[in-house]
Amino acid sequence: MIALTLLTQSACPSCIAGKRVLAELSAEFPLQIDEVDVNSDAGRAIAREQRLAFTPGLVANGRLIAHGRLSTRALRRKFTTMLQTPDSTQSTRPEGS
Repeated sequence: MIALTLLTQSACPSCIAGKRVLAELSAEFPLQIDEVDVNSDAGRAIAREQRLAFTPGLVANGRLIAHGRLSTRALRRKFTTMLQTPDSTQSTRPEGS
């Protein structure tokens, strides 16, 4: 199981698109997604800790693995790697960096 935290905000087109990307990938990967509003206390704390510049932000194993426009292809690669080597998120940079 890949546990993810998705930081979103209302009226965010990239957040809506990101949710669609993750819904699509959940058919291929065992994803557990916890959506957190970035404007909530918890969301602000996570965003500050992860230095999230803009939403959506995707966190796995305590690390920001993607932000902004989420790419199906890039996340598919990351999720495949994460399932093969569970500690791999320790060395991955956020998507788009």
